[in-house]
Amino acid sequence: MKADWDKLSEAYEGHASALVGDVDCTADESKALCETHGVQGFPTIKWGDPSALQDYEGGRSFEDLETFAGENLKPLCGPKNLDLCDAEKKAEIEVFMKMSAEDLDAQIEKKEAESKEAEETFDAEVKKLQEKYEELEKAKTEAQAAVKNSGLSLLKAVQSARGGGKKAAAPETDGGDDDDDPDLKDDTDSEGFKEDKEEEDL
Repeated sequence: MKADWDKLSEAYEGHASALVGDVDCTADESKALCETHGVQGFPTIKWGDPSALQDYEGGRSFEDLETFAGENLKPLCGPKNLDLCDAEKKAEIEVFMKMSAEDLDAQIEKKEAESKEAEETFDAEVKKLQEKYEELEKAKTEAQAAVKNSGLSLLKAVQSARGGGKKAAAPETDGGDDDDDPDLKDDTDSEGFKEDKEEEDL
């Protein structure tokens, strides 16, 4: 992916309104920035307003990245671009703009706490699922071992020693010699028996 990302960065180098760059989240000077934007795994791609980046979930080839960038890396609705906002979003921004700095900080802290709680709930539920999976896996392994130890292995060994095993059913045939047809043989035997009986009576 790095080669495709570098190619995209070169294509947007010096762009008037869009920036494509990368951050080393393992570097001490970048850790705070990465934590602010919720970067947990690598590589992570974020996009949008630098103050409120969103997760990128699309393809990671150069073609996918270039298409997405062309459609989305442009001025977006926000406090600095109210003319790009619809009436509803514009009204929401105006409410926030009238807040005091303290109220704004409090709202941001509240929203971030809600987001963190959602993430912690997700992690806890995933952990429960993992523990349940491991429990079921262990139960399955123990059950299969018990079946083998109860005689299945020996039964198969005896079957193999006898040259046995599940035999395939004889294939059905259409037409052919009458002598090969069990139904016709039965009829012949029955008639033959009747003829013998008649000869005895005579």
